[in-house]
Amino acid sequence: MPASDPARPQDRPARLAVGVVGAGRVGTALGEALSRAGHRVVAVSAVSERSRARAEERLPGAAVVTPQEVVAAADLVLLTVPDDVLPELASGLVATGVPVTGRLVLHTSGRYGAGVLDPMTRAGALPLAVHPVMTFTGRPDDVGRLHGISYGVTSPEPLRPVAEALVMEMGGEPAWIAEDRRTLYHAALAGGANHLVTLVVEAMDLLRAAGVAEPGRMLGPLLGAALDNALRLGLDGLTGPVARGDAGTVAGHVSELARVSPEGRRAYVAMARLTADRALGAGLLRPEDAERLLEVLAD
Repeated sequence: MPASDPARPQDRPARLAVGVVGAGRVGTALGEALSRAGHRVVAVSAVSERSRARAEERLPGAAVVTPQEVVAAADLVLLTVPDDVLPELASGLVATGVPVTGRLVLHTSGRYGAGVLDPMTRAGALPLAVHPVMTFTGRPDDVGRLHGISYGVTSPEPLRPVAEALVMEMGGEPAWIAEDRRTLYHAALAGGANHLVTLVVEAMDLLRAAGVAEPGRMLGPLLGAALDNALRLGLDGLTGPVARGDAGTVAGHVSELARVSPEGRRAYVAMARLTADRALGAGLLRPEDAERLLEVLAD
């Protein structure tokens, strides 16, 4: 292959010098993905020993420096820090006087849109909110998981093509989220993914209490099929006693959960009410059956 070949990522035009503020799980994964796309990760900030080690392993060649030095060295700055830290970081970097004019500044928070970067935008930065819809473990296979996932993208309209191009370079699919819908977007993702983990762990604990030695093995096929049905069929994929209007069975569940797991009972009742409401609205549950269920589910 010739020394300069546009087929190679590193030989494509308009390669960016990338800086990562926050060498956590997300920052190192996206930094590595951008590096594979041909950009150069030149600097990274890391506070803990663990994050320093992660940066050295995942982003070799990047200088470990202060956040201000990361910004000064980069054309594209990734702010990959916890949500609660992001507003203060954006204003704090500007207060230090570090030059941001003309720099792309990208944060990965699902909660915020581009507005959280307003202090940097007023100072001349180009703001992007690019949230990868994926969980990260800090393991090397995080980068492989980025291929084909969605990213919630919010930015000023003129910068939308830039944000979407970066997502596609990382192998992802951009999904445009309006600034005023960002919190709703994030609530949907957190409710679906995080609460799913809690529901599954609770189900495994209850199965153990019922004497099942390997609850994960029992639940895997069932939950896999339920998830597939939900994604393909929506509410038409609903099964179980609530969908059947079987108030007696649901009453037995509620009574037993009150004895074994009072907190689990409250969650079960809340989800069963929502399920009954949805099933009724979709015409899957007769009004008289829904009435009996809601009596059983009353506090």
